[in-house]
Amino acid sequence: MTRSVYVTGIDRGDGRQVVELGVMELLTRQVDRVGVFRPLVHDGPDRLFDLLRSRYRLSQDPSSVYGMDYHEASALQAERGTDELVSQLVDRFHEVARDYEVVLVLGTDFADTQLPDELSLNARLANEFGAWVLPVVGGRKQTAESVRAEARNAYRAYEGLGCEVLAMAVNRVAPVDRDAIAERLSTQLPVPCYVLPDAPALSAPTVAQITHTLGGTVLLGDDSGLARDALDFVFGGAMLPNFLGALTPGCLVVTPGDRADLVVGALAAHSAGTPPIAGVLLTLNERPSEEILRLASRLAPGTPVISVTGNSFPTAAELFALEGKLNAATPRKAETALGLFERHVDTSGLLSRLEVSRSGRVTPMMFEHKLIEQARSDRRRVVLPEGTEERVLRAADVLLRRGVCDLTLLGDTEVIRKKAADLGIDLADSQLIDPQTSELREKFAEQYAALRAHKGVTVELAHDVVADVNYFGTLMVQGGLADGMVSGSVHSTAATIRPAFEIIKTKPDAKIVSSVFFMCLADEVLVYGDCAVNPDPNAEQLADIAVQSATTARQFDVDPKVAMLSYSTGTSGSGADVDKVREATELVRGQRPDLRIEGPIQYDAAVEPSVARTKLPESEVAGQATVLIFPDLNTGNNTYKAVQRSAGAIAVGPVLQGLRKPVNDLSRGALVGDIVNTVAITAIQAQTPAT
Repeated sequence: MTRSVYVTGIDRGDGRQVVELGVMELLTRQVDRVGVFRPLVHDGPDRLFDLLRSRYRLSQDPSSVYGMDYHEASALQAERGTDELVSQLVDRFHEVARDYEVVLVLGTDFADTQLPDELSLNARLANEFGAWVLPVVGGRKQTAESVRAEARNAYRAYEGLGCEVLAMAVNRVAPVDRDAIAERLSTQLPVPCYVLPDAPALSAPTVAQITHTLGGTVLLGDDSGLARDALDFVFGGAMLPNFLGALTPGCLVVTPGDRADLVVGALAAHSAGTPPIAGVLLTLNERPSEEILRLASRLAPGTPVISVTGNSFPTAAELFALEGKLNAATPRKAETALGLFERHVDTSGLLSRLEVSRSGRVTPMMFEHKLIEQARSDRRRVVLPEGTEERVLRAADVLLRRGVCDLTLLGDTEVIRKKAADLGIDLADSQLIDPQTSELREKFAEQYAALRAHKGVTVELAHDVVADVNYFGTLMVQGGLADGMVSGSVHSTAATIRPAFEIIKTKPDAKIVSSVFFMCLADEVLVYGDCAVNPDPNAEQLADIAVQSATTARQFDVDPKVAMLSYSTGTSGSGADVDKVREATELVRGQRPDLRIEGPIQYDAAVEPSVARTKLPESEVAGQATVLIFPDLNTGNNTYKAVQRSAGAIAVGPVLQGLRKPVNDLSRGALVGDIVNTVAITAIQAQTPAT
């Protein structure tokens, strides 16, 4: 029977979209096919489903998601009774359930529904669907005692109506009350109760939402600026010195359009990062002169300046009534929501209660989810030498919002702060260091000179070398000030990994540094090595690559079955190239008799069971290999790129292996998601104690 989770509430305003998104994230980590069903829907776009569909690449037909709209449901209930309403909704639910392993059900929203006893209707639907129920209670602007009472009453209400209550969630509580509420409810309820604090960034409207609602005109600003959250509103009327003192981080400045001094002053403050603002909203349909607008665009490129027709008072009333929404157009809010959910919910415990077995298939999305989950489980610090690069800053934004790891960004700190402010990125929880001016520079110069004295490196020369961001970052890793490093979005591979060869060096049990790619196919993850570092390894080096790659595979939950690839299988061929692979295979068997390994073997015999049955019917690896070792860089690099392009695989890597501490290289064409994945991999590698 298809498992399903019914997320519901007891009243409006509980912000349960955070919980719904978090549960969807959990489910998609475990299984490939997750369906969504919303029994009742309002007219207009369903922002949450649009977000789920875009984020989780759902192929579900949108028309199958909904039971019926509220008007239809209300009329049906009035004319033919609740039983008929429930019967039709159950039929439509099962049309979805038969096609999916798990279904996430989004309960009614208690907002202008015209349905009597909506809580009982949700409970009955959950029972008829055979679903676990996860009730959400809103705690905003309530006392701690009131929140605790509502949570207990909600549990009793759903449990008393025969529901299987999976857990309780209390959302939007005052942060200062969060721990006390969680502690009390843990002893007062027979099921887990997860308590989430109120997060201003989630309820803050974006500048784009404000512009749309007020019918504003964008005078300046780009898409990135319009995506910023307006965390506060500062109304400008005072003289400039007093006005500047009132600015707060992330605020939207609201001022009459004829106050050019306040416009320029606010944007200058933003440019200096003291503080970064969300934008400027001009009232009274007054617009600054073209000269002022040109100056404004140079002061803070991308920062929005919006003009509206109303005066300050009605504008203020509309602004204070606005609330941010999770939707496909606000991906950063989704990252914030997931970070909040994952910090305050025992995700592994919730999954175990759901009794959802992990799918035998591993999709690219499931693998990426697993990386984030594994990195978060034992948080490490990763240094990013390219801290002034936009893609790196955007990746840092995702990593910080999700709580994946701690970050140190290197570069001119004023440039980093300004670029982050222009992108609307909050780096308050990260460490910024300028190697040129850091007090660590002298210490690192002495350390590097000592390490490279045999090459004639003096302290004076080292002083210049360690100012390079990659050398500085590598020395941070070596000295334990960071656990790993990721670079390469604008640096060459040599510039990224040469410092690691000089400073960190190889593990005692590793003969060389090599690499793997995680090749995420439609339904499995394969490990390819070495496709990036060693041009023509000899038999001993090839054996070392195989052992390292098997170890890396196991670290990332890929069961290693190693295929030593060649142009012939078994004893069918001969020649120097085949003999090298055969010798390497025997070396691995001697060093690691516990490893399942086959070689020499052709690619098709390694991965295709029908071919394996013909060529190597007795092999425990043939036809089911998960770690594929290529005989040379030419073969490996071309094969991974061919599979990536022809099969639509996602290639995650290269991931370096064999170093004492993790350093990883990015492609100079790396996308933000690639950087996020590589940082997560580096953090996971750092979880294994250095030797």
